[in-house]
Amino acid sequence: MTARIVVLDGTRASLLERLHDVRSQGDIPLVGDQRWPQEHWTAVRALAAAKAVPEEAAWATLTSGTSGTPRIVLRSHASWQQSFAAIATILTGPVLLPAPPASSLTLFSLAHALNGGPQPVDNDEATCFHGTPQALRTVLESSAYPRLRTALVGGSHLDPQLRAAAQARGIRVVSYYGAAELSFVALDQGTGLRAFPGAELGVRRGELWVRSPYTALGYLGTAGPLRRDGDWSTVGDRANLDDGVLTLQGRADSAILTASATVVPEDVEATLRTIAGVRDAVVFGFPAPGVGAIVAAMVEPLGAPLTVGELRTTVAAHCGPAHRPRLWFTGSLPRTASGKPARAEVRRQALSGKVERLA
Repeated sequence: MTARIVVLDGTRASLLERLHDVRSQGDIPLVGDQRWPQEHWTAVRALAAAKAVPEEAAWATLTSGTSGTPRIVLRSHASWQQSFAAIATILTGPVLLPAPPASSLTLFSLAHALNGGPQPVDNDEATCFHGTPQALRTVLESSAYPRLRTALVGGSHLDPQLRAAAQARGIRVVSYYGAAELSFVALDQGTGLRAFPGAELGVRRGELWVRSPYTALGYLGTAGPLRRDGDWSTVGDRANLDDGVLTLQGRADSAILTASATVVPEDVEATLRTIAGVRDAVVFGFPAPGVGAIVAAMVEPLGAPLTVGELRTTVAAHCGPAHRPRLWFTGSLPRTASGKPARAEVRRQALSGKVERLA
């Protein structure tokens, strides 16, 4: 009998049991997000029902949607199972999973739990954490989970100050780079991102390529950034690889073309995060006649309101003229289900005048 994709709501009550039931029937679970509007649920269910799935497919996840509409990603069970042993050396006890189950990083940990891995908890028994930097920051700002000793952090950039704050509380921090399509690619245990066990990294013309057993089968009924060349795969992330240490420079399709310059948003965002009072930031292109786009930034304050003067002073000291934001916005950043800043939504809100502009 042909397997089908079963779309589950994101309620956590008995979710492990429901995932087990779907898998035991030979079907493929896909967990949705309770915060979705009804039309999004309808679209995802229609796509899941309309297309045949490969025989080896066992799990369906969603891309994070940081740059557009989420896609359904199909993967075999082996593509996750083969990484369980490496993750088990990091997450060794009950694990806190703050990101919604619709997030591929949370669903990975639930799949691991079904195969004898650390069991998910949401109480003071948690000794491990698997989630995004934003979720880790929230945990550190609270007095909850006093027994946490290990944090596996992925999904977006980990601020060095956040790593230091966690370590000061006695929490060992292991961050990683991965993607819904590639799973784990590289780990950083404090000395830079290095290839995840079993993965091989290469950079071709500035673009990161990965050869590993963890790559997904592909997308369901849609195209996406995943490309293959034999055993190698890429999702288009720009990177440098120097003596085994990987430095990411962002997705190629997020680059801002402004006049004669190409600006990588992640480079400017890294500078903005060093400014006192900035919790997080997103840089994007704002359409401008004659030059294509100008660099704009939305900053999320930490505490007191920010001023354009202090922001401009810092970027002027660290960024070339073409890379300095000309427009500034402020407010709480919209985020994806996994906690990543939603770049496309930030840009949409700025263009429609729905966020505060700093004068």
